[in-house]
Amino acid sequence: MLQIAKSFRELDFGKLMAVYEEGNRENGLENYPDEPQARQMFLQEENFYQYLREVFFTTPGAIYALWESDGQYQAALRLEPYKDGLLLEALETAPAYRRQGYGRLLIQAVQAQFADKRIYSHVHKKNLPSLAIHEACGFQRISEQATYIDGSVNSRCCTLCYEA
Repeated sequence: MLQIAKSFRELDFGKLMAVYEEGNRENGLENYPDEPQARQMFLQEENFYQYLREVFFTTPGAIYALWESDGQYQAALRLEPYKDGLLLEALETAPAYRRQGYGRLLIQAVQAQFADKRIYSHVHKKNLPSLAIHEACGFQRISEQATYIDGSVNSRCCTLCYEA
C-alpha cells in the first residue's frame, strides 16, 4: 500500500535503510574505501540521514513515497518539485522483494496520486531494470542526458517523462 511521508518523522528510517541496503553498501565502498565495511555502512547511512533531515525534507513540496505491506517497506522513491512537475529519484526495491512488481506498483500508485502533474525521472542508461520499469509505467525518453535540480548535467543518464 502507498505511504506518503512529507516529513522525516513520518518515515521509519530503519525500514528505509533496509530498502537502500545494497546502494548504501556500494556507496559506502566508493565514499569510504579505507574504512572497514561495517563503518562504511554506518557512515553512508549517517550521510543519508543528514541529507533527508537537512536537505530533502527542507525542500518545499518534497515527499518520500513508499510501498509498504506486512510492516516492511518493499520499495521507495523520492519526489521533489522539478520544472513543470515532479522529479522521481532514488527508486529502489529492497533486495528480498525484487522482481515481484513492487517498484512498478509504487510508481503506478505515485502516478495515480499525482495524476495532475508531469513526472520526470533520470535513469542511468545502463540500468536496464529501472528503464524497463519506467517504460512499463508509461514513461517516455525525452532527453539523452539528465539535468539535475542544481543545474548539473550527466550524460550517462537519460531523462524520462510521464504525462497522464
